[in-house]
Amino acid sequence: MTQTSISSAAALAEMLAATGYLADEGLATIGYLALSMERPLLLEGEPGTGKTSLAEALAEGFGLPLIRLQCYEGIDASQALYDWDFTAQILHLRSVEASGGAGMSAGLSVAELESSLYDKRFLLARPILKALQQSPAVLLIDEIDRADDEFEAFLLEVLSTYQVSIPEFGTVKADTPPIVVLTSNRTRDLHDALKRRCLYHWIDHPGLAREVEIVRTRLPQVPALLAEQVVRAVQQIRVTDDVLKPPGVAETLDWARALHQLGRAELDLASAAASIGALCKYREDTERVSAALARMLG
Repeated sequence: MTQTSISSAAALAEMLAATGYLADEGLATIGYLALSMERPLLLEGEPGTGKTSLAEALAEGFGLPLIRLQCYEGIDASQALYDWDFTAQILHLRSVEASGGAGMSAGLSVAELESSLYDKRFLLARPILKALQQSPAVLLIDEIDRADDEFEAFLLEVLSTYQVSIPEFGTVKADTPPIVVLTSNRTRDLHDALKRRCLYHWIDHPGLAREVEIVRTRLPQVPALLAEQVVRAVQQIRVTDDVLKPPGVAETLDWARALHQLGRAELDLASAAASIGALCKYREDTERVSAALARMLG
């Protein structure tokens, strides 16, 4: 049994729950299958629904390092995989020159000198290479939908073989495949080639009972009444069509924590309005949600 083995979907759900992450049956099942089949797990869903948190919970549950690659427009292979420490390489060359070519006179050929410039000590490992070198580990490739098509293509070899080829250095292959979690907010469609290499799951906002349970699990210090009132209000806000950014679970937790920080045991209009910045991040949403809360709580 490896460090990342898990016996069933129920066992995975139990392990995640111990970290404070509550996975429903569908997510626990696909997560278990991804682990068992050593396949990357692609999670799509609205922001704040717990995609990134799952990778964090897996790392905590298995006691593994979490290595995160945050994607953005323009990211390329050198920022995700590796780079060479040019400054150190130049210093190395100068030290050889300063020694009067002692290395060469000692039998080091020109080819060997050039090869020494691409030694492991000059290799700067970026997140993906770190994950392959340090695995078992959890590799989080966050918001892959923000990266360009070319970067998606670059990932195909890594996600298929858990190895990378570095022309000057050779092939680096993980002894144990890392647990790979990719997240997407679906700002654009990902290519089929990438999806074929992954198991897929859409994470939706939780229902009322599950979200209350999440708040109670993650924030046990928040009174039960306040937790339920906060979740009910958030769920009503989500189903309205006039908010720019429906609040996710992360915002629900932030709002419940903020209200508790203000010393509230239940939700009232004054404290809700005072702490609305924990829930809404757009001026327009602040105004609309404040008006909705006035109707709900007034």
